[in-house]
Amino acid sequence: MTTSGRSATRRKAPHVLAHAPFRRLWTAMGVCSLGDWLNIIAITAFAAYLTRSSGYQAQSFAIGGVFVVKMLPAIVLGPLAGAFADRFDRRLTMFCADLLRFVFVLSIPLVGSYQWVIVATLLVECVNLFWVPAKDATVPNLVPKDRLEEANQLNLLVTYGIAPVAAALFAVLSVVVETLGKAVPGMLWEPAHLALVVNAFAYLVSAFLIFTLKSIPKDHTTTVATPSVLRQIIDGWRFVGAERVVRGLVIGMLGAFAAGGAVIGVAKVYVVELGGGDPAYGTVFAAVFVGMALGIFFGPRLLRELSRRRLFGLAIVTAGVVLAATALIHNLPIVVMLVVVLGACAGIAWIIGYTLIGLEVEDHLRGRTFAFLQSLARVTLLLVVAVAPAIAGLFGKHELSAGPDIVYHFDGTNLVLVLGALLAIAVGVLALRHMDDRREVPIGSDLIAALRGERYVPESADQSQGVFIAFEGGEGSGKTTQSRLTAIWLRDQGFDVVQTREPGSTKVGMRLRAILLDAAHQGLSARSETLLYAADRAEHVEKVIRPALERGAMVICDRYVDSSLAYQGAGRELDQQDVARVNTWATGGLVPDLTVLIDTPPSVGLARLASPADRIEREPLEFHERVRREFRALAAAAPDRYLVVDGQQTQEQISLIIQDRLRELLPDPVPQETEAITGTMPAIRD
Repeated sequence: MTTSGRSATRRKAPHVLAHAPFRRLWTAMGVCSLGDWLNIIAITAFAAYLTRSSGYQAQSFAIGGVFVVKMLPAIVLGPLAGAFADRFDRRLTMFCADLLRFVFVLSIPLVGSYQWVIVATLLVECVNLFWVPAKDATVPNLVPKDRLEEANQLNLLVTYGIAPVAAALFAVLSVVVETLGKAVPGMLWEPAHLALVVNAFAYLVSAFLIFTLKSIPKDHTTTVATPSVLRQIIDGWRFVGAERVVRGLVIGMLGAFAAGGAVIGVAKVYVVELGGGDPAYGTVFAAVFVGMALGIFFGPRLLRELSRRRLFGLAIVTAGVVLAATALIHNLPIVVMLVVVLGACAGIAWIIGYTLIGLEVEDHLRGRTFAFLQSLARVTLLLVVAVAPAIAGLFGKHELSAGPDIVYHFDGTNLVLVLGALLAIAVGVLALRHMDDRREVPIGSDLIAALRGERYVPESADQSQGVFIAFEGGEGSGKTTQSRLTAIWLRDQGFDVVQTREPGSTKVGMRLRAILLDAAHQGLSARSETLLYAADRAEHVEKVIRPALERGAMVICDRYVDSSLAYQGAGRELDQQDVARVNTWATGGLVPDLTVLIDTPPSVGLARLASPADRIEREPLEFHERVRREFRALAAAAPDRYLVVDGQQTQEQISLIIQDRLRELLPDPVPQETEAITGTMPAIRD
């Protein structure tokens, strides 16, 4: 007998890399990405080498100049390059771009002057601007539409995942050149020379792969103008400024970018000051991305019980503390280890930030929101990598003496890293204040409980013997039906079940419900509405829910605190922290053991309702869209407490999914099968 809502096994579609044209383009992207990352490391190392005899300040300014010319074209010429990719043969564009990059990069070690480094770097970055949009516009033409998301994930993997490989390759090339230098007297090449040659030939290999790719269409034309970076920033900020949580996420991510830019801007000089050469520089560069990979894959898994919003802010604060330690500890091996931890914190913040933004932003706005974030990140990085080396150079070198044998060196790179650390800590604290969804819980206690794999429950919340299950969802989502069916199913298992709802499950609540839902009370203010719901909830918890839990009953509640966070917080656009604080006080901190979110698009749910609608149902569609976004964000922030079910499935399918999850909460022995899908028939018993 079937006991789950899982669909029958279907034939697995072929992997996106099974499409030969896309596989060839993806390979070219991987080779180019290797060249791009190797170029960043090699160019900065070469600039430091060429100015090695000019002093500490000159080296700092030289590296800063390289970063400026690498970032500037993307801001100035980006829209032009995007328009070019939509008007000309993309295959020819990418092929010519690769050949030009090969020539320009190969010329850098051959000419061997800092002035040409700047000119060639500028030319390479200008050419890059034409290659990237041509590539991005080509991908949808090479894969089926239903595999485009998978293709984009692979593109991101090869774009960013190749960075540690490039850093490791640079370290190996550095060791090879240093070994040859000792074995072959008179050899004048530096590690950066060989790295730039390998970098150039990577572009040549990519050119060959693109040339042999015959499947790129040539009949595309468009007259749609690509907005400027400045316009993207202005349009994006209008949306971000109106969404509190998204605003906190963007501030946090940009702060992390700024702190990371400070590290990038002074890394080469700092490693030299610690007594390391090019192999050490490559190792530090790789350590950042190894740490990011570890943070992305393992960070959220290690702290499953910690709120995602809270983990986001804590990760940035921790990154700041680690960066401060990196600045003050003058030991290269320890610095490498700290950089891994720093990268891990950045990876945690990055993956959580992108995930929460994806949940908070509707699909038709998501693209421009991410474009806004990326554009603003470019500007932030440009400013920081330009200013950081300048600050380091102007500050110079200093020695702090605490005695004849105790001398502490503190130079400009230390200062920049300390400033970056302070910025990261401040931004992390600001992000926490902006979006912390568990203010009533001490951060230390919450973190310790999460490290133990537990969710911290405030002492004010009495430890009850029963199980508290709340059902949430928008209007017409089907949550009321599912809460009723769940109560029936649990009673059939022999449990003491209390089925209740909000508002209106007490005598006082019935009067409040009449006020809150009566369409005649359309003029009720948002704050009054919030307080009335909280008053109903306080009475409900004290008179119904807590007594039932204390006697060991199963409490099934149709709506609870999260409805106020969604409807009054997001829907009425009140301060989320104020709404949370009022409801925490009203309920004494009582939190459901499980919250079932029946996620249904508002357009679908509202169409299910019969008229006349109550006061909440009469709200415009935009109101209900905000409510749905907040429900989904709350679920993402506490995934282990939430079960999110697609409300467009059949009632039977939804019921089975809920029953499967409830079996994890119920005391043993629990029947593994029921006689009927809806749970209305007696269960099989031993």
